[in-house]
Amino acid sequence: MNILSNIGKSSLLAMSIFWIINLTYDFHWDYIPFVFLSLIPIYFCCAIVILLTIYPIFWFLSIEGYNKQHVFKTYFPIYAILIFGLCSYGIYKTQTDTFAVSFIISAYITTLHSWMWFVKPKKLKLK
Repeated sequence: MNILSNIGKSSLLAMSIFWIINLTYDFHWDYIPFVFLSLIPIYFCCAIVILLTIYPIFWFLSIEGYNKQHVFKTYFPIYAILIFGLCSYGIYKTQTDTFAVSFIISAYITTLHSWMWFVKPKKLKLK
């Protein structure tokens, strides 16, 4: 499992979802520089979430001999339910702020995809 690749893909996915939602709701040409600048805080948010919530589950359980598929099938549903509950509560509390709702939606989708990217087997290079 390549952690930097996962964080990079998660950051790009989160940035794309966040700005697609925001720019379809309220488009101004003044937002374009912020699209690229937002990659920095989005990268740090993704890195913190992945390194503190997802990666430790795979790391601790791989030490005990579980393979990635077993960890995914056992703990992904629990994680998805907890994250769905937290994100739903966040959307309920900030229902009028488009930026907050788009951040929460992008965080939810990104964390679920990050789990799948950890489990996905590496491609073999053929010569």
